[in-house]
Amino acid sequence: LVLAGFRPLLKHSFRAKFTSALDIPVEFVEKNVKLRGKLHRVTEKGLEVEHIPISIPFITSIQRKWQSKGLLLVRLAGVELAPSGMAWLQRELKPEQMIWFQLLGREDLALDCLVLVNKGRFLSVCLNEELLRQGLGRTARIEGLHHDSRLYWKLHKRLLRAELKALKKNKGIWKEESYSERIRDCISNNKFVQTLKQFASWLRTCWALNASLKLHFRPLQSLWYVFTHEHFV
Repeated sequence: LVLAGFRPLLKHSFRAKFTSALDIPVEFVEKNVKLRGKLHRVTEKGLEVEHIPISIPFITSIQRKWQSKGLLLVRLAGVELAPSGMAWLQRELKPEQMIWFQLLGREDLALDCLVLVNKGRFLSVCLNEELLRQGLGRTARIEGLHHDSRLYWKLHKRLLRAELKALKKNKGIWKEESYSERIRDCISNNKFVQTLKQFASWLRTCWALNASLKLHFRPLQSLWYVFTHEHFV
């Protein structure tokens, strides 16, 4: 019975090449199927990926003759990318690189996915987590999954843990000044404080001028005292 349930999925995954998000069966999204693809470019909207069906080697050449062309727009689910994150993706990912993307949701022509890339022969890295681990984005709601589902919170916790590591190490967007420095900057940028500083500076100028005038006119004051004391006392 279990195999019978997955038989339609296997049939699709072996034979069909998806060139649009709308071509992907609803069952694939609901069962969070993992697909393979070849990266073409990184854009502000997401990754443009060519779906590469998992096929039997000897019929691959036959498939290519009738497979249509088109790219899927894959978004990194649960991640709000910073500008530095976009630059990192463009630097780290190479055109024609093979990736795996696990379907979590679909919105119009975009797919919200967990994206995995191979690092070495036996190691794969989840880009969603790696971006947060490097401080190149913030966690966001995972679109496509029910907010109260077990999978949602399982993935959300993974992403939060990755973000927390960057926060503890002051990486990327979390590389900020110390708390005392932020308080000092906040105070120095306050308009009321700036007005007080200007008033204090004005007072210091007045005091300095007053002291200078006193020093200047002290001999005259002494002469005036002697003159008035001798003539009128």
